[in-house]
Amino acid sequence: MTNPPPPGNWPDPTGSPPEPAPQSTPPVDPTLPASGQPFIDQSVNADPYAPNQAIGKDPYAPMPYGGPQPYPTPYPAGPGYGYPPAPRTNGMALAAMILSLVGVMTCITAPVGAILGHVSLSQIRQTGEGGESMAKAAIIVGWILTGLVILGVIAYIAIIAFAVISTTSTAP
Repeated sequence: MTNPPPPGNWPDPTGSPPEPAPQSTPPVDPTLPASGQPFIDQSVNADPYAPNQAIGKDPYAPMPYGGPQPYPTPYPAGPGYGYPPAPRTNGMALAAMILSLVGVMTCITAPVGAILGHVSLSQIRQTGEGGESMAKAAIIVGWILTGLVILGVIAYIAIIAFAVISTTSTAP
């Protein structure tokens, strides 16, 4: 039995030669090739968007390149992809819609908006511009508000007529 080596580089006082430290070899990784260098298995997933094609391999084993990414970055769209450009909106359809909606407060611009809606709808059908649904909405809103204004005016006249008749019949 020998004493443990003294701290530092001091010689052993007993005079016995120091024992060499046992050399340990690192454990051999069975997944590494004979050269000892890791490699990336291209057959596991050559296409990052394709499902895992490695049949018989452990799906939970760590992958050499860090594993599949959770959200792959799509490639930018090339020419010819995407939506076609929208057709230009007819300006008269926009004006008709605005005038029809302003007719809620003014009661005068609603019929103008409805008429402009009819004119713009015929222009849209001839030229192929956009705004057909806006023109139809302006027509519908404009005529509904015009009808409500006419009913309100008729009701107002009826109330005034009823008031005049009732005051004249009760007079002495």
